[in-house]
Amino acid sequence: MATFSAVTRQHILKALAEYDDRGKDAFLGVYGFQPSPASTLVHESRVYDAKAVLGVAHRYATGRVAMAEELEGGKVDPIAILRKHGFEIVGAPKASAAAPKRAPRTPRAAAPKAAPTRRPAPEDRPLAICPTCFTALPATGVCDECA
Repeated sequence: MATFSAVTRQHILKALAEYDDRGKDAFLGVYGFQPSPASTLVHESRVYDAKAVLGVAHRYATGRVAMAEELEGGKVDPIAILRKHGFEIVGAPKASAAAPKRAPRTPRAAAPKAAPTRRPAPEDRPLAICPTCFTALPATGVCDECA
C-alpha cells in the first residue's frame, strides 16, 4: 500500500503541471486512472481529477505511481491529504461535516475555579542593581565588579 507522507505541495504542483501539459484524457490514460467526478481539485480556476493528481504526485515523491485501487477503500483519504497541503477540493464533504456529532454534555456542578496565578515575565521583574557601582547584578546576586 502506498504511503503519502513523502508527498509535498511541490510534488502535487508538478503533477498539476503535467496534467495541464497532457490534458485530462491523456493524463488519466497514461497512468490508468478512471475519471472521478465525485471529488475534483480546483487550483487557479482550473479543475483536476483529485485522485489521479495525488497518485502522480506520489510518483514524483517516491518514483512509483499510487494506483487508483490504493486510493480507494477508505485506507487512504486523498481528499484530506490534498486539503492538508492547501488545495481546494470540490464535491467532497468537509472533514467537519463528515465527523459524527456528539450528544450535548449534561452540565455538572463545577467546583469554583481559583483565579489563575501569573508569574511576571522576566522583563517585568526589576533588575537587581549593585548599590556600590550601580551595575546590574548577575543571577548569583554578587557583583562581579565589587566582589
